[in-house]
Amino acid sequence: MDMELRHLRYFLAVAEAGHLTRAAARLNIQQPPLSQQIKALENHLGVALFRRHAKGMALTESGELFLEEARRILDSTAVMEQRMARVAQGVRGRLAIAFTTSAAAHLLTPRVLRLFRGRYPEIELSLSENSAAEITERIAARDLHCGFLRVPVGRPPGLVFRTLLKEPVLVAAPLDHRLAQKPRTGKNAAVALKDFQDENLILVRRAGAPGLYANLLALCAERGICPNVVAEVERMMTNLNLVAAGAGISVVPASMQQVHAKTVAYRPLGKSIHLNAPLNLVYRAADETAATGFFVDLVTSTTAGDDGARS
Repeated sequence: MDMELRHLRYFLAVAEAGHLTRAAARLNIQQPPLSQQIKALENHLGVALFRRHAKGMALTESGELFLEEARRILDSTAVMEQRMARVAQGVRGRLAIAFTTSAAAHLLTPRVLRLFRGRYPEIELSLSENSAAEITERIAARDLHCGFLRVPVGRPPGLVFRTLLKEPVLVAAPLDHRLAQKPRTGKNAAVALKDFQDENLILVRRAGAPGLYANLLALCAERGICPNVVAEVERMMTNLNLVAAGAGISVVPASMQQVHAKTVAYRPLGKSIHLNAPLNLVYRAADETAATGFFVDLVTSTTAGDDGARS
């Protein structure tokens, strides 16, 4: 026979009860089948586990040793079953989340990650930073569960893009740039679309991809304004590093304005320029991972009615 966990449970019941009839009652089975299973276990192991006597059954020396091993195995199995039950319930496991640089810079992102860690401490968070295109592709490929990004650069079927908030877009310019000479506040602080004419412009996107920067170029084209695109990069930090180095100007979400604060000036866009930076949560519609559902629910409930998050 092949020894199974039920054989260990039968053995343990008899060892603890010291009597076949009482053990059978505890297991809710008949005595003859239980006696047969114990005898079959002894034959399989090649040792006598019990001494039969008038008042019941007592463990042999081999039985005492086997009792220790049986309890260890059954205890380990019980722990494993409990852990797997918690995995099935979604309170234990792993959740892979990625975000773009600018999405990570918004206060909402670290806020919901802290809340999730506090609420589900047994779910391991695997965090990474990628471009919006990479995040979208990896979620579609099931390499990631969720992602935070700004304007989607593609919408593969089966993915959900949930807009959590929208924030203003600011112009980022080197401190010695003419746009940096504008006042920080007031009616003269705003940058008009015509100010982009012939300016060296740095974009954060894959060449030709849609998104925030494509929208900016479309607005410029509508009004006959021609900026000079000098670079297209995939990371917001690369973008701001180039701005700080004097390579050109760019536009960024308002939550990025603390980056290179001593070398980059941030100025608002004019009110007539309808451009904003949304923050989107991306995940698979058919993702059946309980942890993903918990995370989506937490993010949604955190942002619902949160006016501060939408500024």
